[in-house]
Amino acid sequence: MRLAELSRRSGVSPATIKYYLREGLLPAGARVSATQAEYDEEHLRRLRLVRALVQVGRVPVATARRVLAAVDDESAGQFDRLGEVVTALPHGPAPDDDDHATARARETADEVQRRLGWRAVPGNPAHQALVAALAALVRLGYPASVEDVMPYGRVAADIAEHELAVIDEFEASTTQLEAAVALTVLYEPVLLNLRRLAQANEAGRVFRIDAEAGD
Repeated sequence: MRLAELSRRSGVSPATIKYYLREGLLPAGARVSATQAEYDEEHLRRLRLVRALVQVGRVPVATARRVLAAVDDESAGQFDRLGEVVTALPHGPAPDDDDHATARARETADEVQRRLGWRAVPGNPAHQALVAALAALVRLGYPASVEDVMPYGRVAADIAEHELAVIDEFEASTTQLEAAVALTVLYEPVLLNLRRLAQANEAGRVFRIDAEAGD
């Protein structure tokens, strides 16, 4: 397909596609003339992934390039590639080691992962962002004990099990990694908003019961 058809099928403008090509986010098409190239289904699939990263997930172009490089690195094993892909995605801020709450937060993060049967990796950006988030809770006096965090950990474990089962349905290793990226980026807002809807529903139920009890 030519660039115009690639644009039509993907919903991405020709100018944006050309930008992705220049930035190395999309592999070059097969040259058919000095000014035209031919693209295939692999370009379409990759373009949709780039769009998910950059336009939906608001991932910076430089970060998206690193993520895609990890996806394409067939010299590494699948587990290592998946770890590199997820690590390359944006995370929250690292903890402040001078913060008095950080030490307590680290203990909580480590213990939660231990109880869940996970191996804590302090250098993992997600681990560091978790510690920073827990430290903020501690500093502000909100619940942040192991018992407070465990329900979130158990839900996260169930979600991870489901997502890996979904990813495993894709046959090619590279396609599996692309799916891992897309699911991570696109389902985070789904999780956030489902949680808020659940809170609204539960609050309505609880407050309705309290109101009825007071009548």
